[in-house]
Amino acid sequence: MGFDFLWVEMEHSPITLETFRNMVLVTRGLRAIPLARVPVNELWTAKCVLDAGALGVIFPFTSTPELARKAVASCKYPPYGRRGSGAGLATFRWPAPEGYYDFADRNVLVITVLEEAQAVENVDAIASIPGIDVLFVGTSDLAFSLGVRGNQQHPLVRRAVTRIAKAARANGKILGVPASEPRDIQRFVDQGFLFFQTRTELGFMAEGVRQFLKPLGRAASPGAPKLLY
Repeated sequence: MGFDFLWVEMEHSPITLETFRNMVLVTRGLRAIPLARVPVNELWTAKCVLDAGALGVIFPFTSTPELARKAVASCKYPPYGRRGSGAGLATFRWPAPEGYYDFADRNVLVITVLEEAQAVENVDAIASIPGIDVLFVGTSDLAFSLGVRGNQQHPLVRRAVTRIAKAARANGKILGVPASEPRDIQRFVDQGFLFFQTRTELGFMAEGVRQFLKPLGRAASPGAPKLLY
């Protein structure tokens, strides 16, 4: 459809590794590359999705330099990292002429999610770590961590985003942020952001359904369905 990547959500959804593998196979020969957000920043979680064919890992709650280094090491083969050799399935998805290992070390994206007040305090140290490609600002959890209960427009959150953006630019990192509307994306692009988490597939499907039903007078208003008692 034109997207550069698919963000496969394995932290907040019940997607299994087998389901993820099928999603990877669907992307063969198409434009969008498969990325996976794993449930926790650990070597084994990254290894599972990379060996299944992910071309990038999104690491949640990367709030310390130690966790940032672990994220990089999880995605690189020795001597650059600690990824284990066993990517048989991945080689079918990425049959690189030079061999999968060198291809992966050059192309696998390392995306760290900064979504706690501690991450903001450590952002300069995190941003300076070689091997990190994207600093993604998890604005919703960040707002909770800053004590404003998910208010992503709160001045505290905006100041934190500005601080993260400054550190990213100073260290040559790509900036990422959630953005569900085209106008939001354009505004963030003007601020230097290039990596976006947009709507879910359910959100896109619901929007399409509303467009179909609205002329018939049957479109429900956005939001949670009414419960029947």
